[in-house]
This record gives sequence, C-alpha cells and structure tokens, in this order.
Amino acid sequence: MKWARECAEHVLPLIDKEADQRLIYALEVAKEWEHDHVRTGLAIKASLSAHEAARESESPISKTIARAIGQAVATAHMADHSLGAAFFALKAVKLADGDVDKERKWQITKLSELPPDIIAIVQAMWKKKELDRRI
Repeated sequence: MKWARECAEHVLPLIDKEADQRLIYALEVAKEWEHDHVRTGLAIKASLSAHEAARESESPISKTIARAIGQAVATAHMADHSLGAAFFALKAVKLADGDVDKERKWQITKLSELPPDIIAIVQAMWKKKELDRRI
C-alpha cells in the first residue's frame, strides 16, 4: 500500500486546480490503513469515491490521477491494485508531457525501499501484465 500510495501522491501536484477532497480523503485512508488504523471496507469505499471523482473529472490528467489514487487505496483488498496506482501515475506524467522515464526511476527507487520479497512480486507482476507497453 505504501508504495502505491506514494506513486499516486507523487503525481498529485500535476492536477491543474485544487484536488478533489475525495482524493485527499482516499490518500488519508490509505495512510491509516498502512498503520492498521482502518478496516479494509473503509479503504474500499474510499477507493470507490476516488474512482467516482475520476468519472466526474473533465481533465484527462486529473481523471488519471484520481484513478491512480483509487487503485492505490484499493490495494487494501487486493495487492495487484498497487500496480494500477503506479501505471496510472506514469500515464498522468505522460499526459502532462512530463518525463515518464524519470518518474519510472523514481517509482523503482521507492520500490527498492521495500522488503526484497515484495519487490520481486511487484516486478514479476509488472512484467506479467506488460504495463510498460500500455503507457
């Protein structure tokens, strides 16, 4: 969850206006879940709210960042969602004409702070889902 949340938070400044409060709330829930202070059900509700914000957004960048946040907090019920957070964060950087390779390197650096077994799982799933080709 921590890595997924950090990936989503890292691109939050790309939103061209004030971030929807549902997104901020979802990130707060993710942080609380990391410390075992909230139940998975609350995280799922926060994820659904972030995705609702994405559907309502007219800005492609804001929509993609909302998806990243929704995926990050959804990691509470399924670890694979962490990949969605990283993927949508990279997609947001691309939409903002940013440096996708630089963002990917940042994500890898943050990932390297996790335990080796978690790193191996994330890398294997990333490769299996071939997410680099979809960005």
